Amino acid sequence: MSSEHQQWLNQLEKKSREQQEHFMNDIASKLRRPRQRHAPTQPFRGAPSFWDELEWDEEKRIQAFTENFVSVGAHIARVQNLEEASQFISTKANELGAKYLIRQNEQAMTDLGLEQALPDVQISVWNTKPDENWRARAAEADIGVVMADYATAYTGSVTVLSSPEKGRSVSLLPTVLIIIIPVERLYTRLGETLNRFDAVGRENLPAGIHFISGPSRSSDIENDLTIGVHGPGIVYGLIMG
Repeated sequence: MSSEHQQWLNQLEKKSREQQEHFMNDIASKLRRPRQRHAPTQPFRGAPSFWDELEWDEEKRIQAFTENFVSVGAHIARVQNLEEASQFISTKANELGAKYLIRQNEQAMTDLGLEQALPDVQISVWNTKPDENWRARAAEADIGVVMADYATAYTGSVTVLSSPEKGRSVSLLPTVLIIIIPVERLYTRLGETLNRFDAVGRENLPAGIHFISGPSRSSDIENDLTIGVHGPGIVYGLIMG
């Protein structure tokens, strides 16, 4: 590299640093604060101890989750067992005039007995036929039914994990989503769920970890809110137990 070229680069560097310094000084002046030239010392990392100690009883968790879930446009119902959950799903399918339903492929879903309860509805079980286009089956479904792996009362969110038997499309593509939430999987804080992922290690994480907090909500720069663009427009949470 020639000395002239190196000198030119040094001048550009100097000019850039002067502009950066002016910019940062201007921000500090407008904020009426001295310039911070060193990163502040953090007294702790992660959640403070008082947050880790936050724990609600079962009724408080149910109440808080319900309030948060409903506040974003979702619906909540209480059921005692899989039989009542099946009755709710059957009633809702009939009310909506559903023709296609897709569910996860796990024993609890089989125990719902939806195939017997809804003989006039075409019910698909995720990933049971190797040649099936399962993404297309989920996209045409009127209702998707999944089981929550975890739920968080404080945030009003449900966590659903992906696996070969539990495709993400079941909760993402149908028009209506029904999530069964066993009450023993409903926790106070989101950290109670996230800590489990840390414990198993990165190599044992599922293919997908999905957090669902009500119907799909999309808003453009003009704040026009649209429901159901990037996911189900109607979501029901069935707190079971």
